[in-house]
Amino acid sequence: MRVTFIRFADHEWGHVVIARDDGVVYRMNTGPITGETPHDLVHYTVEDALRIPDGIWGSIAGGVVFRSMHHVSGRRPPHAAERSRDLIREHRAELQRAELIGGLCERSLDVPPAGLDRWAAKEPFMPLTVAQLTTAATALRAAAARWSALAVGDRLELEWPGHRRLRPDSRRNTRAGDGGPRRSHSLL
Repeated sequence: MRVTFIRFADHEWGHVVIARDDGVVYRMNTGPITGETPHDLVHYTVEDALRIPDGIWGSIAGGVVFRSMHHVSGRRPPHAAERSRDLIREHRAELQRAELIGGLCERSLDVPPAGLDRWAAKEPFMPLTVAQLTTAATALRAAAARWSALAVGDRLELEWPGHRRLRPDSRRNTRAGDGGPRRSHSLL
């Protein structure tokens, strides 16, 4: 999946262009641009550095379409909206965990690398090891440097690996109430 982050002028509304491997292209609104690394780039960087398949970007690669995403081109698979809702419902905990991890890693950027272990020990809920936090923080610092070096109008094009995508949870693949199998459709 190709993800294109565009450097808009500060205070303009930005978006990310997402070209999934199934040929469907979406534009995801990101809100007003500031001098900071965009939140969606933070998630991309952290989830990529930690190889998280069931976070925000792995979900999008697997067929989830969030409300901030708008179809641009390409033929959407049959029942795509239904499958997206099912995936979100099935993997809500993983998506919430990815939000938590992204936020923690973003906050860790204010901590000098040598102090990450002490900072992590003070966090009330730390779902990462210090090694994972260090890996993510290092990747975030590099992404922040790349982002800040972009001129208005420049693009940062990234490739999300096709094998790292959210997949339906077959253990939960039953109709509510009857325990019978659901229709089985491939996501991609």
